[in-house]
Amino acid sequence: MGEWFHQHIVATGRLPLFCFFCGVIVGFGFIRLSVRLIRANVSWWPGNVTPGGLHIHHVVFGVVFMLVGGVAAIVLPNTQTAALSVVAAIFGIGSALVLDEFALILHLDDVYWSEKGRTSVDAIFVAVAVSGLLLLGFQPIGVSDLVEAHDEGGGPLLYATGIIGAVLNLVLALITLLKRKIWTGLVGLFIPVLLIIGAIRLARPDSPWARWRYHAYTAKGRKKMAKAQWRERRLRRPLIQGKIKLQELLAGRPDRDS
Repeated sequence: MGEWFHQHIVATGRLPLFCFFCGVIVGFGFIRLSVRLIRANVSWWPGNVTPGGLHIHHVVFGVVFMLVGGVAAIVLPNTQTAALSVVAAIFGIGSALVLDEFALILHLDDVYWSEKGRTSVDAIFVAVAVSGLLLLGFQPIGVSDLVEAHDEGGGPLLYATGIIGAVLNLVLALITLLKRKIWTGLVGLFIPVLLIIGAIRLARPDSPWARWRYHAYTAKGRKKMAKAQWRERRLRRPLIQGKIKLQELLAGRPDRDS
């Protein structure tokens, strides 16, 4: 295990990314444990930070951590791997605190323990998935070609190939995201075949793509909408229920009256 870690993480220069990844997981785990203890009114836990009656949400502390970690990473030279790893971990912890209240930022309302609050858990899942793929060495299509062209002094053809690949990848990702296939669109940036599948398959019935393309006044549009609704009801809903159960296991259940 130690040899694998050195070869694939340390030797490849991914130690700061690994520390960021760990920081996100540790930060999310700690803050969710904290808020669940507060919610349960556990007497020995410190509770919310409320100086003068003002409730300071943990997103504020997250912003501070991100600023400290981000500015320190800019100031430190690239040769200081150990120091960069420490500030990357700080940035990761701050990112977790901010993303854990992503729903509050999105709705500008305290929806933490409501159904809308699940958006925060989705944001954390996305951050962990994307940073995990980067940690394993995956790169968005076109990026590796551009890096290779830069490192090896490649000609215009290699640069053009990288740029075209990156643009095509982004277009397919945009179509997939407009179809509300969020995970397919994000992970597909690293595994292009998922973007092709996502861009070709039917959109979710409540997506912008469905509203724009599946018109009720055409037979073809009505057929596509009916098929999309059937897939949503029979295929996707069970998967969503499984994801919700996992979210509630990790982050707690929302309030019943939310």
